[in-house]
Amino acid sequence: MIAKCMTLFAAGIIFSLGIAISGLTDPKKIIGFLDITGHWNPSLLFVMLGAVSTYYILHRLVLKRNSPVYAESFSLPTNRQIDLRLVSGAIMFGFGWGLIGFCPGPALTSLATLNPQILIFLLSMSVGMYLYGALDTRFAGQPDSGQGILENK
Repeated sequence: MIAKCMTLFAAGIIFSLGIAISGLTDPKKIIGFLDITGHWNPSLLFVMLGAVSTYYILHRLVLKRNSPVYAESFSLPTNRQIDLRLVSGAIMFGFGWGLIGFCPGPALTSLATLNPQILIFLLSMSVGMYLYGALDTRFAGQPDSGQGILENK
């Protein structure tokens, strides 16, 4: 158990350092990368290339094993359906990322700076995640998953 926790901690530290070194904790750099019609900063392309190539290679190597190191079996997603919920979530994430210049990982890494704007962002994000979970759980019990809740009134 201690070895598993230490491995997770080390992975988190490496991930945080990678985010910080690459500049993903700087909203100006993110917005500069997303501003393709203005003063575009393409440097994050190299970060993405490094991340995608590392994932591609290691994912294939890890799946050649019979089982993970700290679990009995691999737990891989099976749902490959692209639906409205997935697309709308991705769009909202993209808008938020483009407007603010933060996504959850870099925001958590930037928490170490104690910048009040980052604290407000993380608090707002946490409240939004909590509300989504509460509403999703509430309406999941409805026969139509809550989609017709307003139509029934």
